[in-house]
Amino acid sequence: MKYKFLGDTGVLVSELCLGTMTFGGEGYFEVMGKVDQLEATAQVKTAFEKGINFFDTANVYSYGRAEEMLGAAFTDLALCRDEVVIATKARGRMYPGANQIGLSRLHLMSSVDSSLHRLGMDYIDVFYVHGVDEYTALEETMRGLEDLVRSGKVRYIGVSNHTAWQIMKANGIAEKNGWTKFVACQHYYSIAGRELERELVPMMKDQNLALMPWSPLAGGFLSGKFTRNNESTGDNRRDSFDFPPVDKEKAYDIIEAIQPIAENHGVSVAQIALAWLLHQKSVTSVIIGAKRPDQLLDNIAAVDVTLTAEELAILDRVSAIKPEYPAWMIERQSRDRLIQ
Repeated sequence: MKYKFLGDTGVLVSELCLGTMTFGGEGYFEVMGKVDQLEATAQVKTAFEKGINFFDTANVYSYGRAEEMLGAAFTDLALCRDEVVIATKARGRMYPGANQIGLSRLHLMSSVDSSLHRLGMDYIDVFYVHGVDEYTALEETMRGLEDLVRSGKVRYIGVSNHTAWQIMKANGIAEKNGWTKFVACQHYYSIAGRELERELVPMMKDQNLALMPWSPLAGGFLSGKFTRNNESTGDNRRDSFDFPPVDKEKAYDIIEAIQPIAENHGVSVAQIALAWLLHQKSVTSVIIGAKRPDQLLDNIAAVDVTLTAEELAILDRVSAIKPEYPAWMIERQSRDRLIQ
C-alpha cells in the first residue's frame, strides 16, 4: 500500500480508501448492499491490516447507520484513533424538519454534532459538503465550515460533486477572509466516466487539491460481470439501479479492451479498472466498497497491478473523452508556442 499527501496538508492517506455505503443497507441504500455489523467490522479489520488508513462515510448512508457501524468497528477492534483518517459528509436530508437539509451554518453544525455522536468520536478528520446547495450563499457555507474547524470538531474540509468554478469561488471567499479552504475533492471518476478531466482535474492540479474518486467501478458496471452478451447479472445493483450514468456502448468497448489485459496479468477486470485510476497522477485515494469479503480483497489487490505504458495507451484511447470547446481551441492555439 502506498500513501499520498492529502493536498498540501502534510497528512498521508492510503491510495485506497474504504467506503461504507454498503454498511447497513437501510431504506434508499438497500440496493447498495446490506453489510451487517459483523461483516462491517471484518471489512475494517481487513482494510487496516492491508495498509488502508483512510475510511469514508456520510451521514445519509443508511440514514446514519453506516456512521454508527464504522464507529462501532473501530471500538470493537480497539484501533488507535490517531492511526486512521476518518471522512464524513453533510448536505442531504436526515430528518423531516424544514432546516434539516442543505449547507447553511445551522445545518452543518448540527450535522457535525450528530455525526460525531454516531461515530463515537471527538473530531472528524475530513468533513465534506456532499453536494451543491443553490439556496445557500457560499459565504454562509464557508463561514460555517470555518467555525467547525476552529471549534476543533473538524480538522480539514472537502467538497463533493461541485463544479470547478464553484470550488474556486468558495476557496477564493475563504482566502479573502482568512478562513479554512477546501483541501480535498470527492468526485465521480472511473475509466468509463472521465468527464471531470475537462475542468475539474486541471483545477485540482493547479490548486494542489486531493482527488478521491467515488464509484471507481461505475456502480459495478466495470466489475467484469457485464458484457454486451450479458447485460444483467442478477446480483449487482446495476440490474435495478442504473447509477452513475454511463455510455454503455462505450463502456462495453472499454471492458473488451480491459479483458485481455486482465487475462495477461492474471487478475480481474475490476482490478484493471482500479489500477488504471491508481496510475492517474491526479488521483490521491480511490474509494472502494464491497458487499462480500472476496470483493474487498479483490479490490485491494489492485494496488499490486502495474500497467505497462502500452497497456495504459490502449486504455486511454478506448476511454478518452472527446475534447469540448474551449479545450480543442486552446490545444489548437497552443501549437505555435511549442519549442522545437
